[in-house]
Amino acid sequence: QVEVPGASKIVVLVGPTGVGKTTTIAKLAAHFKLREGRRVGLVTTDTYRIAAIDQLKRYADILGSPLRVVGSPEDMRAAIKSMDDCEFVLIDTAGRSPNDSLKLNELKRFLQFAEPDEVHLVLSTTASQGCVELALEKFGEVRVDKLIFTKLDEAAQVGVVLNVVRKINKGLAYVTTGQDVPDDIEVGHGKRLAQMILGS
Repeated sequence: QVEVPGASKIVVLVGPTGVGKTTTIAKLAAHFKLREGRRVGLVTTDTYRIAAIDQLKRYADILGSPLRVVGSPEDMRAAIKSMDDCEFVLIDTAGRSPNDSLKLNELKRFLQFAEPDEVHLVLSTTASQGCVELALEKFGEVRVDKLIFTKLDEAAQVGVVLNVVRKINKGLAYVTTGQDVPDDIEVGHGKRLAQMILGS
């Protein structure tokens, strides 16, 4: 993908509740800011969990990155516009049950106003294959460009990741392997996953 000078790359993370989206956003923000020296802005639509906002605010303060809390889809454009000087705008969304079509439609509206470059579906490797496939189907109806798998360090079977990646035609962007920010995240390479499955 061609980097457009002066344009922010907008990346949204979506997914079921409890998969680790907020921690993953913090890891990505820290990686881009500390390792690549990029200017990063953070947005959250997760007004349901005060703890999620507090957690992101702490990381934003540490990184010296702006944070906007967006309560409605209509407020999204102004929040992104206020971060024109950022190279990356990372957007955290509230966890959604794949069975809650009302909340998934609301998420779709947030995405329409955000006009993101990429939407990453965050899934936990500790979930059953059935749960993962249901999430892929339902969030796929909203929009999914790439996958992020979390909690590889807790997974009994990493094979579920390979099965899913093989089944659907989406790139694996990142995997996370623990709670440490910014360390426990890496680019999702098939070779690395194979090593994990073989336990090496």
